[in-house]
Amino acid sequence: MAPTDETGPTAPHTAPPTPPAGAAPSAPPPAAPPSAGSGTAPGAGMPRWLPRAMVLALALLAAYHLGTWAFHQLIGLLLNILIAFFLALAIEPAVSRMASRGMRRGLATFLVFAGLLVVLAGFVTLLGSMLAGQIIKMIEGFPDYLDSVINWVNTTFHTELRRVDIQEGLLHSDWLRRYAQNSAAGVLDVSTQVLGGLFRLLTIALFSFYFAADGPRLRRALCSVLPPARQAEVLRAWEIAVDKTGGYLYSRGLMALISGVAHYILLQVLGIPYAPVLGVWVGVVSQFIPTIGTYLAGALPMLIAFTVDPWYALWVLVFVVVYQQFENYMLQPKLTSRTVDIHPAVAFGSVIAGTALLGVVGALISIPAVATLQAFLGAYVKRYDVTDDPRVHGHRRRGDGPGPAARARALWTRVRERERRTPGTDSGTGDAGGGGDR
Repeated sequence: MAPTDETGPTAPHTAPPTPPAGAAPSAPPPAAPPSAGSGTAPGAGMPRWLPRAMVLALALLAAYHLGTWAFHQLIGLLLNILIAFFLALAIEPAVSRMASRGMRRGLATFLVFAGLLVVLAGFVTLLGSMLAGQIIKMIEGFPDYLDSVINWVNTTFHTELRRVDIQEGLLHSDWLRRYAQNSAAGVLDVSTQVLGGLFRLLTIALFSFYFAADGPRLRRALCSVLPPARQAEVLRAWEIAVDKTGGYLYSRGLMALISGVAHYILLQVLGIPYAPVLGVWVGVVSQFIPTIGTYLAGALPMLIAFTVDPWYALWVLVFVVVYQQFENYMLQPKLTSRTVDIHPAVAFGSVIAGTALLGVVGALISIPAVATLQAFLGAYVKRYDVTDDPRVHGHRRRGDGPGPAARARALWTRVRERERRTPGTDSGTGDAGGGGDR
């Protein structure tokens, strides 16, 4: 049909050519590139590894936070287990000696713990009876002490105080009422802390009993997952830890004995009652309670000395301070270096580091831990024979520098030359000054 004027000219419609029979179909034409405003780029698909990497990163972050939370929740239990382990190492020699004679290891451990419990109970009972007697004595003698203080104040400052007025003022004071209210509110907290402390002691005793009674089984279980060479190293480290911990406790016991005897002599000379018990108290508490043990040990003798004479309490305080300095800088480093076989400076530094890391527990176990680590690592450090050189002993070798006679001659020569130059310098200065005047 020919084009008409109404429709206008149209392009002829041609159908795509039909491929011949048996020929392969032609490939489709390439797609047109996307325009700039479409918002997609060529090949902008997400890599296949990115989702898995994101999931792995989130899983690692969650595991880290979960591990940190669990560690902070279990830090108390871990410290108790650490203390129990070192306590088991301390009683290991006694348990092994009893087990080697045919006794069952569990029974030997029980007997050792029973002996320690009997000693501790006897000490606490004796100390409690002494404290009860002294407290009753202080309460009964408090009015006499108060009268003596009031008389001294009236005589010194010319006042007219009376004990009855002071007692009524104290009983009706707001400070006493607030103190009683706060004390009543804090009774529950104190009870909770006491129960928590007893539960912690029970936990430590239970774990230490299992560590000591099942020590061989624990060592076998640990060595069963290691090759033979590593097994020998682990057993050697275990033996070193037992020796060093025993040596540390031996040194502590020796220092407790020396401290107790020294304080007993002082208290006996001053005529303070219960001097033997107080000497034992000072020795045990000051040596086996780190950091604050010294202050707790010295506070009780001072309090009882104050009931006898206030000046005696001052003498006890001075003696405690002086003896503590002697023990810290002279006695403890010497004993520790011999029993634990570490340098005094290393022992002192390990106590400071242990206190900073773990507090009281770190101060208690730092020295045996460092001694064990030092002895174990010492086997892997190769040592050589030191040459016979005087400089090793702090002496200068012959021929290094001038001798005393040569140094004296050189000094005498310099003095003579200085004296020889001095007149010429003065005359030259005088001539210069005279020339200036003229």
